[in-house]
Amino acid sequence: MKVILIENVPGLGDMGEIKDVAPGYARNYLIPKGLAVIATPASVQEWKARLEARAAREAREAQQAAELAERMSSLTLTFRAKAGPTGRLYGSVTTAEIAERLEQELGVSVDRRKILGDPLREVGEHMVTVRLAHGVEAQVRVVVESEGEASEGAEGGEAEQEEAEA
Repeated sequence: MKVILIENVPGLGDMGEIKDVAPGYARNYLIPKGLAVIATPASVQEWKARLEARAAREAREAQQAAELAERMSSLTLTFRAKAGPTGRLYGSVTTAEIAERLEQELGVSVDRRKILGDPLREVGEHMVTVRLAHGVEAQVRVVVESEGEASEGAEGGEAEQEEAEA
């Protein structure tokens, strides 16, 4: 009996393939579980049209991802954070903050889980990899700057003055 696989079936084949299987295997397992349909001329034609539409959609999405990767590669994101004298941040620049800034700059929503790497904890320039659709990856330049030490000194001075007055 010929069937068209609706999903990938381990040991049998991939989605969209036409396979010849035992009638009992098709009737009792593949068709009831929604893994396959009987291969009639109409269903074969329908699946070919679906696969062509899917291939066209994936090609379009891959093209859009490549264009977005090119835009991201030319982008530099700058963050300001409090840092110690050695350049180590008191907090970190997280993937969520990078994703939010990418959305502000490019107008495209990027899932924070698609931004690879650990949170940035050092002042300086970092290259961050963003994984886009269909295996396309973009390198984004992220610059982390220390907030001015003068402002930290001013805050400390104000605290000392308040303690002296009390």
